[in-house]
Amino acid sequence: MTTTGERQPGEGTLYEQIQASPEFVELRRRLRRFVFPMSGVFLVWYLLYVLLAAYEPEFMSIKLLGNLNVGLLIGVLQFVSTFVITTVYVRYANKHLDPAAEQIRTRFEGGNR
Repeated sequence: MTTTGERQPGEGTLYEQIQASPEFVELRRRLRRFVFPMSGVFLVWYLLYVLLAAYEPEFMSIKLLGNLNVGLLIGVLQFVSTFVITTVYVRYANKHLDPAAEQIRTRFEGGNR
């Protein structure tokens, strides 16, 4: 361990070694680079829906087509956006996260699964 308390690669348990590895640090950075902004966008989108429902009932009750109004449309779009975010995340993980995680696993397990 260094004087600053940081672990050097090769020190500690296998889990601590993996966590201290540059590859794992990069993997966490990639995950956070996707998850935090996407979560923020979704929460703002959901909060907008809640605020509109609470403070703009006239706007939310505007009829669009038959019994379909703005509030119902935005409510359904909440579900649609959840599925879209899930699909985008799975593609991102398959392309950027899973290969990096597999490399880390192979490196530390010596190719054994």
